[in-house]
Amino acid sequence: MDFHPTEEQAAAVGLAARIFRDLATHERLAAAGTGSDAELWKALTAAGLIAAVEEVGLLGLVLLLEEQGRTTAQVPYAATCAYGVLPVARHGSPAQRARLLPALGTGETVATGAFPARGRITADPDGRLTGTAPAVPWLRDATHVLVPDAAGALWFVATDAPGVRISAVETTAPWAAGALSLAGARGERLGGPRAHDEVLSAARTAFAGLQAGVCAGSLARAVEYTSTREQFGRPLSTNQGVMLRAADAYMDTEAIRVTAYEAAWRIDTGLPAREHALTAAWWASEAGKRVVHAGQHLHGGMGADLDHPVHRHFLWGRQLDAYLGCGSELLAELGALVSDPVPAGAATPEEDDA
Repeated sequence: MDFHPTEEQAAAVGLAARIFRDLATHERLAAAGTGSDAELWKALTAAGLIAAVEEVGLLGLVLLLEEQGRTTAQVPYAATCAYGVLPVARHGSPAQRARLLPALGTGETVATGAFPARGRITADPDGRLTGTAPAVPWLRDATHVLVPDAAGALWFVATDAPGVRISAVETTAPWAAGALSLAGARGERLGGPRAHDEVLSAARTAFAGLQAGVCAGSLARAVEYTSTREQFGRPLSTNQGVMLRAADAYMDTEAIRVTAYEAAWRIDTGLPAREHALTAAWWASEAGKRVVHAGQHLHGGMGADLDHPVHRHFLWGRQLDAYLGCGSELLAELGALVSDPVPAGAATPEEDDA
């Protein structure tokens, strides 16, 4: 394993960090409410940071999403890359790549995914989709949504297509989420029989990277607060209980980061990674929840202020916990995968390549 970023990845991360730091300020985030920041989205597309994902790979995307998570920047970056750029680049036909990737790279096309679908959506032989997805992140911003059907096929659906209905849903995090209802909507097939599992693993890894950034940002705020806030004539950070709580949060954050890096590296290099993606998702769910709770707790009474910046990290951390799946659910899936790595009826890699 080599987690050292390439020159291209390091340059992209440095540029993203500067843009997020300059534009995703507390004041701008408060003014955005539950919607997305259009100006920040334009800045990211103008800098080429969406198109660059095709070149820097999933590990590069994880590094970039860490920077978004540190500032809880309200843009559909994770969704567009995880459910648009990477799936089209890796599983699209040459014609699909030529048609869809330029618009995704410029931000003209904004993608999201109706994951996890849990078998709620079915497709008929003509590619018409019927079913619902109750809460899709950034759906209200999206021009296209990647939809898995009950058989595991992937469909790219335009949100303004006949038979598509979107209604607003407010989640704990301000992700411009929506409920998706399909009534005979036509979709465009993307990828073969293995595409669903590969896209799901990549998306889990990407959102784990986002959680690593959310936790790092929460912890950084807690360190700054406890280092400057004094009680009984000394900083709060000198208390042993504070130091231990912060140390535990740091170790949890590092566990999320390293498992996400490993899963991303394996996916980029073509190695089996379903178990690793599930492991990264479990750490992001379980440890992420602990870290954002610790960040809020270490702020004392200020942590209970809904307008304090650390509360935004708390909301994002809990929403990512719910979106990735609770720990027991992920462990159950991981256990089933380990005990039966090739589910009954599924194609083996050799059969799929044939």
